[in-house]
Amino acid sequence: MDWEPQTGNLPKGVPHPKDTLGYQILRWCETYIVHPDGRHAGEPWQFTAEQKRFILWAYAIKDEATVTEEDSPWLYREVSLRRSKGWGKTPLLAALAIIEFIGPCRFGGRDDKGMPIGIPVPLPVVQIAATSLDQTEQTRDMIRGMLSESPAEHVYGLDIGKERIQFLDGRPGRIEPVASSSRGLEGARPTFVICDETHHWVSSNGGPTVFETLQRNADKTMADGSRLMQTTNAFNPNEESVAQRTYEKFLQDFPELLYDCREGAPVEDLTDSEAVLAALRDAYGDSYWAPVTGLVSKATDPLTPKAVFYRFYCNQIMESADNWIDKYTWESLFDRNDPIKPGDQIAIGFDGSLRSDSTAIVGCRLRDGKLFLIHIQEKDERDEDWQVNPFLVDRAMRLANETYKVEWVYCDPNQWQNQIGFWSLDFKELDKEGRDIVFEFPPQRVKQMAAAIERFHTAVLLGNEICHDGDKILRQHITNAVTFEVPQGVLITKESKGSKKKIDAAMAAVLAYAARGEAIADGRMKIRRKARMRTY
Repeated sequence: MDWEPQTGNLPKGVPHPKDTLGYQILRWCETYIVHPDGRHAGEPWQFTAEQKRFILWAYAIKDEATVTEEDSPWLYREVSLRRSKGWGKTPLLAALAIIEFIGPCRFGGRDDKGMPIGIPVPLPVVQIAATSLDQTEQTRDMIRGMLSESPAEHVYGLDIGKERIQFLDGRPGRIEPVASSSRGLEGARPTFVICDETHHWVSSNGGPTVFETLQRNADKTMADGSRLMQTTNAFNPNEESVAQRTYEKFLQDFPELLYDCREGAPVEDLTDSEAVLAALRDAYGDSYWAPVTGLVSKATDPLTPKAVFYRFYCNQIMESADNWIDKYTWESLFDRNDPIKPGDQIAIGFDGSLRSDSTAIVGCRLRDGKLFLIHIQEKDERDEDWQVNPFLVDRAMRLANETYKVEWVYCDPNQWQNQIGFWSLDFKELDKEGRDIVFEFPPQRVKQMAAAIERFHTAVLLGNEICHDGDKILRQHITNAVTFEVPQGVLITKESKGSKKKIDAAMAAVLAYAARGEAIADGRMKIRRKARMRTY
């Protein structure tokens, strides 16, 4: 079967002129805005065929008979464009901002031939949103270039400022940048929001929260046609970005989401230059300016990780090469059946901190290796004085010992030596056989730690004697972890020293799984066998 580059839900062909404002918008752009740079600088703006098709469907309208007063008039209330780096997303975004500011971008009824009439937004507030104001600069520069010395600048009387585009005569309306730090983000009433590079919109920079705020703001005037459009490269599936959430929504066949995505064909061998070139041509389509031939060398460039090449140039979803366990592998181990019950034999892993990091306690059932989160205290990055509450940690550990049959506990003793000493004495005293239950497992034991990490990772990849209860925090910590090599093997760590992505529950899970192995090797697992029916 031939590879189909369009892997989104963009319909085949183009809509009928009666079903979209796109044709009027395209003609308007070619009349009023200009190419900002390159060999066509100053000439009337021209979209590529792919860009035209995207606009035609993005501005498709519903049958008026089916639209209520509270409903959006658009066939697609949400729009996402996923393309390779250098495909031309920024110029397209700039054009969309201008269209929504002064172009015929709202449905204003039909003429005597039944054709839709496009009218401007009465009070246009167009926001260019990113995780920081600096990230909006390229789009703003492109907007200024398209409008400067263009027919639109003079016909519409525009004040083309560095930060804002507005009207010279003081009429209300503007194009403005916004970011998570922008004042008044909550409560604004935008008529159109461009969400740029949403693969960078992750929890650590407040991206999902900003997106939700912008969505609520646009929804206030949804019936008038206000909405968000986002652009993205292929995302890292371990980062839980806004782009990933949108993709997962697309996979659920959400009917009002237009997901336009063009990918290169899968390439197994990046040294196969012909296959790489074919994949790049698939991904870049009719973007004639893209140096596709020159990008082939990126596939084998040692300074370009494979995951980066696949994601940014072939537009294929790929986790970073140094991620320890990807989200989809971990989720495949989710066991919704056979929940953890009081009295189950378990092992426990503890990874603690006092101020600089989170503290986690993870349990692992002996008979099947099922992992579950017992306790977590995650650092509040907004509170400079935050610290772990040791009383809650102690209570959680003791409650676990009362609830389950705890057979083995491995603890990272850093900063917790005294508390671990108390647990060791108390748990041994409570054990009916007087056995040692609590043991230290210092991370400085690099060889043992590397071996524990390897056993855990191998079990995950094979899906053998390991599963989990689906806890989201544990999943996030597991997928946040990245690997690094030492002479003794492979260890896991945060992606950077100052990263806000925590992995403490992942470390606790490794210790819990190692503790399970020790408990079983020590003969502590009691296997419950089903009674057999005797026959005579």
